[in-house]
Amino acid sequence: MPATSANISPLAALQQGIDNKRVTIGIYGLGYVGLPLALRFCEAGLSVIGFDIDPAKVEKLNAGLSYIERITPDVIQTAIKSGFKATTDFAQTRLVDALIICVPTPLNAHREPDLSFIINTIDSALPYMREGQLVSLESTTWPGTTDEILAPRLRAQGLEPGISCALVFSPEREDPGNPHFGTKNIPKVIGGCTPYCLALGIALYQHAIQTMVPVSSTKAAEMTKLLENIHRSVNIGLVNEMKIVADKMGINIHEVIDAAATKPFGFIPYRPGPGLGGHCIPIDPFYLTWKAREYGINTRFIELAGEINHFMPQWVVGKVTDALNDRGRAVKDSRILVLGLAYKKNIDDTRESPAVEIMDLLQAKGAIIAYSDPHVPTFPRKRNYHFDLQSESLTPEIIASYDCLVLATDHDAFDYDVLLEHASLIIDTRGRLDWHRRTVIAG
Repeated sequence: MPATSANISPLAALQQGIDNKRVTIGIYGLGYVGLPLALRFCEAGLSVIGFDIDPAKVEKLNAGLSYIERITPDVIQTAIKSGFKATTDFAQTRLVDALIICVPTPLNAHREPDLSFIINTIDSALPYMREGQLVSLESTTWPGTTDEILAPRLRAQGLEPGISCALVFSPEREDPGNPHFGTKNIPKVIGGCTPYCLALGIALYQHAIQTMVPVSSTKAAEMTKLLENIHRSVNIGLVNEMKIVADKMGINIHEVIDAAATKPFGFIPYRPGPGLGGHCIPIDPFYLTWKAREYGINTRFIELAGEINHFMPQWVVGKVTDALNDRGRAVKDSRILVLGLAYKKNIDDTRESPAVEIMDLLQAKGAIIAYSDPHVPTFPRKRNYHFDLQSESLTPEIIASYDCLVLATDHDAFDYDVLLEHASLIIDTRGRLDWHRRTVIAG
């Protein structure tokens, strides 16, 4: 921690420590956002302690192992050599100069914001906090969370943002599987509770991230993240609705999108699919719709897009049902293999994956369900779903043994020629295959 004296304020000491890279950073939540950020700060030469409530994650990391496919063990081991360690002990908050919170913000059973992970994290750290620390919230949330949830808790502990501590909001912008953009080169939006808080946050993050994008407040930063994801949700909802219309008209929507994308201006090609996945797009829009009600606003456009996207797994199941019926089979007792468990191709992240909901809906109709995903060898632990399954190998014999294949995630690792040759029926939800073939039906 930065050295202090009677002649220097806690935040001035923090500024000196940041400028000299003599600070220790605590990353709270070592998932798909927190772990890459922790490793990036290690690469930049800063001391990092990773905090997580899952002892299994902590044990793996301290043993030099990784639980995220795209992060290899050698990267973890290099970080350990530079001083990185993981812990479940929040008392070690005493040792850090910056607390960066990267925990989930799911929806509850009523599709309302669940801030329990944020609140539990800050409440667990507060007894060990001191003057001269910086707190940064990265978890996506409704505008006002930083000022209305975190700041009062800090003040109750005698820590005033901008005077004895710093408080900022800087939303994560991870894109798993993107070979061109990672933590280092994705521009970082940041807003502070005060100008001094903002300056300290920028000074810290710019050690690890190339481009900083300051905004006027934490609320503006929180709203920026929501706008990014709502933009995608609304446009995906539009193209999913267009997919349903085009299917009824016998039109290949992917052909239409490809043709429209040749326009050099005024069109962005979004692709339809079996529904929304990942932690952000299926969830974040509802954080704004919930908060907007406080201001007497009904966000009809956003909610309509959410309804359409939420409906897509059911639409896919309807396509499966119709296709099997056309072949004289019922869904009940049919053997159905779902291809791809991750929410998008070439990654191992299954959070909110529509493939899982499709499996659940089909099983509820009596189907015998299996899946194949080269990136997810074992069905992961989930709050709302459980399948005691391992990923199936896609040999010609196994492919031919199923009544129907559902291409939910179009991983590049799949051998599509083998699938087309040996499958009796494929429902393609991604437009990867040639629908003119006898066995392929648009999903």
